[in-house]
Amino acid sequence: MAIKNYSTTIPAAQTVGEIQGILAAHGAKSVMMNYDEQREPNAVMFIVETPLGDRLFKLPANIDEFQKVLQRQKVKCDREQATKVAWRNIKDWIAAQMALLETAMVTLDEIFLPYMADKTGTTVYQLYAGGDLPLLGDGRDER
Repeated sequence: MAIKNYSTTIPAAQTVGEIQGILAAHGAKSVMMNYDEQREPNAVMFIVETPLGDRLFKLPANIDEFQKVLQRQKVKCDREQATKVAWRNIKDWIAAQMALLETAMVTLDEIFLPYMADKTGTTVYQLYAGGDLPLLGDGRDER
């Protein structure tokens, strides 16, 4: 079964605009885009006010890996199509997370915790994956 949105014709720039709108409508104070060497968006970053102050979040789009997945699924696509599909799926995922937020079961910072970033743009997940954020019971703690 092919990945969701594999046949989209919606340009990545349009989808990125939709993502910015969704995030702004749900409390983002600022929304920024990062671009790669091909001038394609590769991450959306946004600032949200949390109980601990303003926090930066960075949601990446690894287009090269996404394109490999599409190719393994026998979906014929070039990098431009992979970019369109990747961003469409990210937008759908963000919209689903916002539906949970609207139920008041979770907070925005709780939803996006793995993507919370420090001043250098390094995310909580990247710190954890690199062994710089050991969690109790993961075999790396000193207790």
